[in-house]
Amino acid sequence: MEKEFNSVGALFQDQVKKLGDKACVAAKINRTYTDISWKEMDVMIRKLAGYLMSEGIKKGDRVALFSPNRYEWWIADQAILSIGAVNVPIYATNSPEEARYVIDHSGSKMCIVATEDHLSRVLAVRKKLKTLKKLVIFDDIAKKPAGVITLKEAYAKGEAYNAKHKGEFDKRLKAVKLKDMATIIYTSGTTGNPKGVMLSHDNFLSNLYQIKADFDGMFEDDFTFLSFLPLSHSLERTAGYYMPVAGGLKVAFAEDFSTIQQNLQEIRPHVLISVPRLYEKIHAGILSRVADIKGVKKLIFNWGMSVAKRNLPYVCQNKKPGGFLALEYNIIDKLFFSKLKDALGLNRLRFAVSGGGPLSVSDAEFFLGMGIMVLEGFGLTETTPVTNVNRPGEIKPGSVGRPLVETTIKISDEGEILIKGPQVMMGYYKNPQATKEVFTKDGFFRTGDIGMIDEQGRLHITGRIKDIIVTAGGKNISPQNIENSIKGSKYIEQVAVIGDRRKYLSALVIPAFPEVEKWAKSQGIGFSSRKDLINDSRVVDLIGKEIEKHTKQFARVEQIRKFKLLDAEWTQATDELTPTLKVKRRVIEKKYAAEIESMYPPEKGD
Repeated sequence: MEKEFNSVGALFQDQVKKLGDKACVAAKINRTYTDISWKEMDVMIRKLAGYLMSEGIKKGDRVALFSPNRYEWWIADQAILSIGAVNVPIYATNSPEEARYVIDHSGSKMCIVATEDHLSRVLAVRKKLKTLKKLVIFDDIAKKPAGVITLKEAYAKGEAYNAKHKGEFDKRLKAVKLKDMATIIYTSGTTGNPKGVMLSHDNFLSNLYQIKADFDGMFEDDFTFLSFLPLSHSLERTAGYYMPVAGGLKVAFAEDFSTIQQNLQEIRPHVLISVPRLYEKIHAGILSRVADIKGVKKLIFNWGMSVAKRNLPYVCQNKKPGGFLALEYNIIDKLFFSKLKDALGLNRLRFAVSGGGPLSVSDAEFFLGMGIMVLEGFGLTETTPVTNVNRPGEIKPGSVGRPLVETTIKISDEGEILIKGPQVMMGYYKNPQATKEVFTKDGFFRTGDIGMIDEQGRLHITGRIKDIIVTAGGKNISPQNIENSIKGSKYIEQVAVIGDRRKYLSALVIPAFPEVEKWAKSQGIGFSSRKDLINDSRVVDLIGKEIEKHTKQFARVEQIRKFKLLDAEWTQATDELTPTLKVKRRVIEKKYAAEIESMYPPEKGD
């Protein structure tokens, strides 16, 4: 696949020349979304690059970037990459110790932080960081410790350096090669220290060209993306940042995941890149709101769900229904679907992408039936990340679609998904042994995921090898599918299936408390706290029936025999979730060891 550009920076610069004064990004400034043009972005990129060069940052040097999503993240990334340095992103939610590991292991010479809070986390471990020389902070701060400079000050120094060394930026940009390393992304691994995934400019550009081969005709010049997934994760980096850059499209930055609903209404994006959690939340929220409606409104909702179900095959094939169904759809769209989309800020949405984890079939079908095209895909940090995706016209809920062009997928004898393609990583930084272990003798990357390929060549993910439960009876069970099915209940928010080396499966369950509280009130059940609720036998019985209802399709050995209700949601802050919202099973098993053991009382003779 021949590339037009030698680097990510060269791609951005080409768009600056073409688009100039057109809006590149939109950011919330003084409570209002404000456009920033390609030309304005470039001025700031060159100033920051000038500062980096003035501080002696050379080709191949690592620069850490510790920030949530904001337009300055792009500026820092482009400045670093354009001069041949390597961007080492740190998740904005990482602890001081997690940030220390990334900066130390990567040998970063400089760290760019967003806020005073991020700065304090680095300063807390600074004495342990031998390679770190300087810190740059995006926000203005009252007191600056030694070795810290604000972005405004960095711009001024960079501007002076560029005036003195005319043409240095462009010279450095031209010297960057496709095979040069662009980034080291540290996986948010659920066990042990994270591994540093080395991705080249070629990896990123290859993935963009691969995506473009299928999606080129789907973008229009006035499209706007909404950016809220962490830019430190490869899905947002490739699909929510580099892809709109390649298309010359605008990206608006959400303020935070907690404000996503408000930001959706303000931006009304044409394209959305998300993990399944957002779709789960929206779906659950809608079901919650309609639970109490009665009369005509209830009839309209039920009719809408009936029409959506019948419309589903047409949306999956990217066709419009005909005959009486077309008439029904047009009526219900005016009465219900269009109003719902408008209220959610999805009325301009052309398509949405779901990745980073399995999207439940019920969530996918809910949106698809209403005409909201959600395309589920698959990939890993190590594959930059996209390897598979459902295309318009060939959507199959429960599948992640066919592989992208120039991507070969095969299934090993053990059921593991193996991948080969130009988007596969360079290797793990400073870890040749781990790199060797993750590739087969014939050069395929071992994903660690289990799956199967159907007759149409679509990939179906059935679980993670490291998550496989081997029961005391020797049965191999993938917990992910069971968990996703259980989460189809409106009364269940989170679940972790337990059972490794045990005689039967059990589960830790966090109820969807708003729904359970509403149900409890309707049943005349009094409670003063969440603990009261989870200890009430009627609530326990409700959840038990919901688990049974949503797992009846599984084999007897895959049924949940016992469960325990918990009163606190799992979050990244409390260490049960990774930054990409995956469950840390070992952390949960350790943290809730007593609750788990209570579900496996010793039997007579044990």
